[in-house]
Amino acid sequence: MIKGIHHVGIAVKSIDEALKIYRDTFGLLVVKTATVEEQGVKAALLQVGNSNLEFLEPLDETGTVARFIERRGEGMHHICFEVDNIDTEPQALAAKGVELLDKEPRPSPISGRICFLHPRSGLGVLIELAQPD
Repeated sequence: MIKGIHHVGIAVKSIDEALKIYRDTFGLLVVKTATVEEQGVKAALLQVGNSNLEFLEPLDETGTVARFIERRGEGMHHICFEVDNIDTEPQALAAKGVELLDKEPRPSPISGRICFLHPRSGLGVLIELAQPD
């Protein structure tokens, strides 16, 4: 069951530049930062009330976030829903016709355990499911 929005992912060229705006100007608190080699990004999670913003900076030009920025520019990359049970929710959605990008949940240093759904299943929006630690 979806509990709420965990975070909105935003692709940026520079997390440092994003922090100047969102942390320094708007006063948002940095909750976590991590380099996620397997996803090819540096990430920062900032708290906004009961949800978060996740900034994703590509580590190089070959990753999916780098290609996203090249095609579309900086901006919203995905939406992440917090779920009760990351082990059962993706399969329950797949049974309803949702196309999974991840067949099994995987660990994330920022969001706990995660699973991505194909944008075709979300009207062109990349959807992530997360069960925080």
